[in-house]
Amino acid sequence: MNFFANKWIAEWLQGLGRITLLCQEAVHSLFTRKVIWRDLAYQLHFIGVKSQSVVLITGAFTGMVLCAQTYFQFHKVRMDTATLAVVSVSMASELGPVLTALMVAGRVGAAMAAELGTMKVTEQIDALRTLATHPVDYLVVPRLLSAIIAVPLLNAEAIAVGIGAGYMLGIFLLGIDPTYLWQNMLKYTSTGVGRATTEAVVYSSITILISNFFLTISLSELLSYL
Repeated sequence: MNFFANKWIAEWLQGLGRITLLCQEAVHSLFTRKVIWRDLAYQLHFIGVKSQSVVLITGAFTGMVLCAQTYFQFHKVRMDTATLAVVSVSMASELGPVLTALMVAGRVGAAMAAELGTMKVTEQIDALRTLATHPVDYLVVPRLLSAIIAVPLLNAEAIAVGIGAGYMLGIFLLGIDPTYLWQNMLKYTSTGVGRATTEAVVYSSITILISNFFLTISLSELLSYL
């Protein structure tokens, strides 16, 4: 058991070391070598443009689900207009970046791994070295630079679409009064949203406890007559 554990730890450390050296070499090439604009444009199209559909769908439906769930809880304490504040803060701080990164990693990362793995198996990377072309400069740097440019833009797009979809759902389907909706979104800071959420939980809990008391008394009286 210890042999397999030690072997696994050794392999994990070796992999971590190789990744660290690759990152170090890629960052060094990023600042010292000339950018190949044609490869950069191709990778930007592959990472940024072709990820539009999955990012838009993910952002829109996440915003709508978050808006609906928040509305169902806030409506109990008549805080409907604070719904968009929670949606905007949640999308901007947590859900937007995390889901965008997951979607891009799933779509782009799998395709890159398959492409580079195929090049490794067919010895195309070795062929690059024989042609005096550094594989990191040719294969890694354009993809790394494209990801640095495209992913933040995709993240901003997912956040905007999520908030917009939540707004449309709240106004046109859930019937939230739009008068104070944007005002409350701008008004509430993260602290304000946290306070509002706490108040919603407290008010909901108190309402449930009071309702439970009267329901218990009513059912007891009803059963006594049966």
